[in-house]
Amino acid sequence: MLQRSRVRTHRAVVLAAVSRPWFWPVSWVPAYLGLVLASGELSPRDPWRAGLTLLVLGPLIWGAVLAHNDLHDLPTDRLNPRKTSAGAVSPRNLRVYSAIAALAALGTAALVGPLFVLGVAGVLALGWAYSAPPLRLKARAGADVLVNALVVGVVAPLGGWSVAREPWDFPWQMALLGLLFAAAFYIPTTVVDRPADLRAGYSTIAVRFGAGGAYRLGLSLWTLALGLSLACASANVLIPAATLPYQLVMVPVLLGAYAWLTRSPSIPRLAVLALLFALPSTGFALSIT
Repeated sequence: MLQRSRVRTHRAVVLAAVSRPWFWPVSWVPAYLGLVLASGELSPRDPWRAGLTLLVLGPLIWGAVLAHNDLHDLPTDRLNPRKTSAGAVSPRNLRVYSAIAALAALGTAALVGPLFVLGVAGVLALGWAYSAPPLRLKARAGADVLVNALVVGVVAPLGGWSVAREPWDFPWQMALLGLLFAAAFYIPTTVVDRPADLRAGYSTIAVRFGAGGAYRLGLSLWTLALGLSLACASANVLIPAATLPYQLVMVPVLLGAYAWLTRSPSIPRLAVLALLFALPSTGFALSIT
């Protein structure tokens, strides 16, 4: 009996790890910024709906999408030295876990609102198209970046915004900034995985244009996003004009940090970049409340 209990506990831990808890903040942070932008308050007016939103955008959606991704990536993940846990979960269990997480995400989203359900369904559909043949967008240069940038940079903050306000009132400047920053963040990860993707035959951005081409594209998008944030602050649109002096200091720092940290990208270097980016993100949240 004790042995069976240990086996079940081990399986539960392994399946929970499939959802990559360290990925949850990738959608939580932009969702929170969207919520703060909509409400003008650091604390949610409706903690119940906000909590359900975080549950959906964290373990449930990531669990459904990543289990589906692992299912289709199993043969090639074994070629990637970063994917040391490839094969830890059987294909059958991945299918079951992905289905359960997807249904739970949709059911929980229904408690937030009908439009939120549509958004979650759209993300799950993108997750399927990203990983599964025949589309398998993750292996198509450009589509791999666009899918991730849309989900993290646009859908996540829109999800947070929709907790407090109607989704069609979401400011397009926020959507564009999110899209540019998320794309710039994602591109260096394709450089990190380039050797394994080359062996697997994936045509990612880094495979298609080389590490140098991916670096230049990411730096261009990052520069464009920083320029747009300065323009918004100057015009007192989305970003308060009072933050302009702070922006004038931070923009060169962030530009230099990106140029240096992504020249030879690694997961620790990208983590440092994310921590640096948390500074203006925190300043943005404080400035609009």
